[in-house]
Amino acid sequence: MTTYTSFQENILKYVDLSEDELAHFTSFYSLQKIEKNTIILNQGEVCEFESYVIEGCFKIFYQDENIKEHILYFAIEDWWILDVGSFVSGQMSKLNIQALEDSVVLTISRAAKEQLYEDIPKVEKLFRIMNQKSLASMQLRIISMLHKNADKRYLDFNERYPTLSQRIAQHQIAAYLGISHEFLSKVKKRILLNKKEF
Repeated sequence: MTTYTSFQENILKYVDLSEDELAHFTSFYSLQKIEKNTIILNQGEVCEFESYVIEGCFKIFYQDENIKEHILYFAIEDWWILDVGSFVSGQMSKLNIQALEDSVVLTISRAAKEQLYEDIPKVEKLFRIMNQKSLASMQLRIISMLHKNADKRYLDFNERYPTLSQRIAQHQIAAYLGISHEFLSKVKKRILLNKKEF
């Protein structure tokens, strides 16, 4: 399996491209290796890139005035990473993107993506679908934060990221759930106890 195989398979799920079109599409992306803990986007910068994760894990987060992290989501293999608002508008990002593992991504610049639209107009369908899926996912995340207790949010996390808890620190899961590390420990114990009762 080549580096680009999973990427190309992901693309072809959403848009029908000929072999030549797929090769041309792929040529717009550059391969990047990113070391663990590297921040590839800081709050206040303009997001000039969009990346597809080949290997590794990233957190996309906001840092408030008290330097507290609020993790919006994690991106693992076959996920895309960017600040879509900043990427589309050219305005300063309110988000940070950091590698949690040594990672490999395929990256396209904002200017190159515009050229790609010119060269292969039907790929706009691909990114429209991606944006719709991303919006739907974020809406569910907001609803979960507003209406579900910590136990249910933790169960949702494990359903969405079934293997991720073995790859990241517990305090990062807590930041995603909007609770303290200490309270996360209580949540996990409570859930485990409930499972034993059934």
